Amino acid sequence: MKILMISTEKLPVPPVLGGAIQTYISGILPFLKKAHDITVLGISDPSLPDKETLDHVHYVRVPGKIFELYHTEVCKYIEQNEFDLIHIFNRPRLVLPVRQAAPKSKITLSMHNDMFNHNKISFEEANLVLHEVTRIVTVSNYVGNVIRTLYPQADPKLRTIYSGVDTERFLPGHSPKMQDIRNELRRANGLDNKTVILFAGRLSHNKGVDRLIRALPELSEKFRDLALVIVGSKWFSKDDMTDYIAYVRALAEKLDIPVVSTGFVAPNEIQNWFAAADLFVCTSLWQEPLARVHYEAMAAGLPIVTTARGGNPEVIIPGENGLVVDNPEAPADFAEKISEILSNRLLMKRMGENGRQLALSEYQWDRVASDVLQVWNEAEVTELLEGYETVPNISSNIAKDGEDTVPDSIAIEAAADHSSHSPEEMELPTPDTSITQGSGKTIWNRKMLSALKKKREQKTRKNISAAFAAPPLPVNQFEISSTQKTKRDTIKSHLRESIRTNLADFLNGVRNAENT
Repeated sequence: MKILMISTEKLPVPPVLGGAIQTYISGILPFLKKAHDITVLGISDPSLPDKETLDHVHYVRVPGKIFELYHTEVCKYIEQNEFDLIHIFNRPRLVLPVRQAAPKSKITLSMHNDMFNHNKISFEEANLVLHEVTRIVTVSNYVGNVIRTLYPQADPKLRTIYSGVDTERFLPGHSPKMQDIRNELRRANGLDNKTVILFAGRLSHNKGVDRLIRALPELSEKFRDLALVIVGSKWFSKDDMTDYIAYVRALAEKLDIPVVSTGFVAPNEIQNWFAAADLFVCTSLWQEPLARVHYEAMAAGLPIVTTARGGNPEVIIPGENGLVVDNPEAPADFAEKISEILSNRLLMKRMGENGRQLALSEYQWDRVASDVLQVWNEAEVTELLEGYETVPNISSNIAKDGEDTVPDSIAIEAAADHSSHSPEEMELPTPDTSITQGSGKTIWNRKMLSALKKKREQKTRKNISAAFAAPPLPVNQFEISSTQKTKRDTIKSHLRESIRTNLADFLNGVRNAENT
């Protein structure tokens, strides 16, 4: 497919100035480009050209920073270019104008924050957005559950896809590639023979690093070799002074242990500070979607102390790769969890090793990209299925050459809408079996997909009726009881998932074959 990925208006892609969303996009592009023709639309930056193609990915950059300006430029570009699918990052308010500019494109959405909250988008607009998008990817269960609570009808479209990390760049400090870097950083900053606690993130009240600093006097009485490194600034590349930053520095000056404040660190150097550290602490006070620093800490082999806010605890297995502070407002609670790890060096080592293994097995970018590709395949499948929502059956007259025919069993909605029998009684496909003909031979192939697409393009009920052996039946033709309706809805959901799964697998197979 020809796919457009729309980043946010705040930071450019690639992430030359940082940014979780920008890092996410750049992490998955090397894998997505193998399956699709990808264009990334983002904001312009003096260090980057307005248009370029790198490694078979097209980049288009337009004026941004302010949402209204970015919205206008995005729509202007889309009106002049056609795409099969448009994937919008974290801006549900872009969905309706994008739909107006691209009426034929499928739209999917990635949510990295609570942008469906009522103070961010009106109830009326949010409902229209949810109707237009085919799938919604969230970076944590927390983000998905917030959307579900506000808009229950969104549930079938939601899917959590945890982010990833470059495990070849973020490495433990003892690895051969990082040993010299670790030793040099520690030596240059007076950290030799210290147990280094690392905080990395924006310096703002809701990130809560002051709680960590206020926990250190208690910790330093018990552990004499401590040091603290604070990596971050007010806003990514901006090292401006704020009241909060001044407060944090004043607190740090009162400590009797070394404190290193790096300010903003470029994205291509941040991994060095993770390698120089021994323990990572996330102090978020707000309901954070899921800070990507957790993935980076795991990849660097660091035990983690994080907070029970938002999605952060979702990647922590307590006692295995880290610990969770239930009340992050209290510095004493941070002191307790940090002390639990520092008091047991074997536990500390094991947590770091477990974190590294989790990063390798669960949180690499190829897995994230694979999950995104699956979502896009499902979006394509959903569009194909929409044409059959009220069709009672499909005859074999779509194709006449034996095993290339579209099976009768693809009449998913007719049987579901007009029968109270179970899928087993109706001899229809179940989610864990392939759709087959009477011979039992699986028939998903290019010719079948072509037939499905052709039928999907027939817009009117009259054209659909002519294409199938039996005419469509109105959904309300029969009066049904609530029990029958429940059975019908169950069958409908069961069968729709079966068809979607098989079609998605087929599409994946076709693309894999094309790329070999």
